[in-house]
Amino acid sequence: MIRICCLLMMLFSSLAQAELTIEITQGVDKPVPIAVVPFGWQQSQSLPEDVGAIISADLYRSGLFALMPRNSMLSFPTQPSEVYYRDWRMASQEYLLVGKVESEPGNRYKIQYELFDVIKEQRILAEHISGSASQLRRMSHRIADAIYKKLTGIPGAFATQIVYVSAKRLSQEDYRYQLELADADGANPRTILQSRQPILSPSWSHDGNNLAYVSFETGRPAVYIQNLQTGAREQVTNFRGLNGAPAWSPDGKKLALTLSKDGNPEIYVLELASRKLIRITRHYGIDTEPTWAKDGKSILFTSDRGGPPQIYQQELASGWVERLTFEGDYNAKAHLTHDGRHLVMVHRNNGVFHIAVQDLKTGRLDILTETSLDESPSIAPNGSIVIYATQIDSKEVLAAVSLDGQVKFKLPSRSGNVREPSWSPYLQ
Repeated sequence: MIRICCLLMMLFSSLAQAELTIEITQGVDKPVPIAVVPFGWQQSQSLPEDVGAIISADLYRSGLFALMPRNSMLSFPTQPSEVYYRDWRMASQEYLLVGKVESEPGNRYKIQYELFDVIKEQRILAEHISGSASQLRRMSHRIADAIYKKLTGIPGAFATQIVYVSAKRLSQEDYRYQLELADADGANPRTILQSRQPILSPSWSHDGNNLAYVSFETGRPAVYIQNLQTGAREQVTNFRGLNGAPAWSPDGKKLALTLSKDGNPEIYVLELASRKLIRITRHYGIDTEPTWAKDGKSILFTSDRGGPPQIYQQELASGWVERLTFEGDYNAKAHLTHDGRHLVMVHRNNGVFHIAVQDLKTGRLDILTETSLDESPSIAPNGSIVIYATQIDSKEVLAAVSLDGQVKFKLPSRSGNVREPSWSPYLQ
């Protein structure tokens, strides 16, 4: 019987959370100079968040921009009439962001900002955005998204979130596992599930409202779905044997799963409304780690049917199977970029595990990482950054790399080890 329960989010609020800190390790050779002036604020009390600092941190984290230090600024304009382009050109800045925050009734705030091209002496972006005090940080991320899109042509992903699993050793044989939800920059972590048993494979629904994941809390692996708004939690599979690797279909109506209920690990699709279970693969090899093609008409998966694990794709209508990877002695954990062109995976060659990307049109494969125990890649919704788990100095941490390999940063936890990252879609 399907078991439905409701988790109280405040239950675990007192527990130590694995908050992430971001350390940039590599950026592009010639980042674009930009000055983000502290936002104006006329009230006596301090703002709950430093809007300008959040925007600056977002742009810096992309690796594409060089942020001007505040202590190097000659002036602090908050509106166009206070901008003297000559000063900023002399400071070698190409772009300038100014803005101010105003209070509104009901503990709300309005942020006005303007982006200037210093060289052309033109305003190129202007907007205002309003929200509550608790939304200030999210609004700051959305401003950074708008600036990133204006200057790169690519939508930003700073206002998204990530989930990950933290593991803290309590004794020699006892661990506490926590499923954590945080902003994409690692801020504002909150625990949505804790267990003394492992938690694996968190997967976002495409509307960002639900997570699917594997929990061993009953003594064997089972797949759960949890609503992030209400905390409502539902066990959807608990078959004998393996229940693993849930992946949401693009329409949010199905889950692809790995089940061994019929003996061998195979790929299945669960229709969530009817609970109808459809077996997709039928092979003596081990088939696991499904992910959906962007049109929902086929599923990619890892299989050892041809020898060492490689990535295959099966059309759902016809059953036709195609092998996609050939380089290296191991390729697994496939993820597609949102345009469907690039395949990100765990790639092993000569015993070393890296994150790699393969262009599905040309077949070219590029190694993105330099560490040696990389796993669990997940792609930002704009396709620019891959977050993954790795080991640095015997500690499990999260790291990230751009799809072209130029930008790299790590996200170590202040408490415990972290693993199994999953990047959200765009959020409302």
